Amino acid sequence: QVQLAESGGGLVQAGGSLRLSCAVSGRTFSSYIMGWFRQAPGKEREFVAAIRWSGGTTYYRDSVKGRFAISRDNAKNTVYLQINSLKSEDTAVYYCALSYNSPVLSNDYKYWGQGTQVTVSS
Repeated sequence: QVQLAESGGGLVQAGGSLRLSCAVSGRTFSSYIMGWFRQAPGKEREFVAAIRWSGGTTYYRDSVKGRFAISRDNAKNTVYLQINSLKSEDTAVYYCALSYNSPVLSNDYKYWGQGTQVTVSS
């Protein structure tokens, strides 16, 4: 099985930056997708970004393009989400997840972390 552990969340002023990390451990197949999702108060969980571990193809929701950047470190088996120019609407619990199928559909992600809170003050 796979375990995911997020870190890096916090309280940041609008316009600030954060880098979230997700450490992957346990048994994984050779090809998989790492994704970030978020859930704001009163809203459904939504896709944020994803990266194919092999090859590094990335995917972003429109509202974060140009501000968020997903990357991975193969040696550390860790995926990152660099968040710049934070906005109030970015406030949410951010979840790391692993998929063997679609990069953007939450139901296709088999493993999930516990989440890390990102709060943006305006």
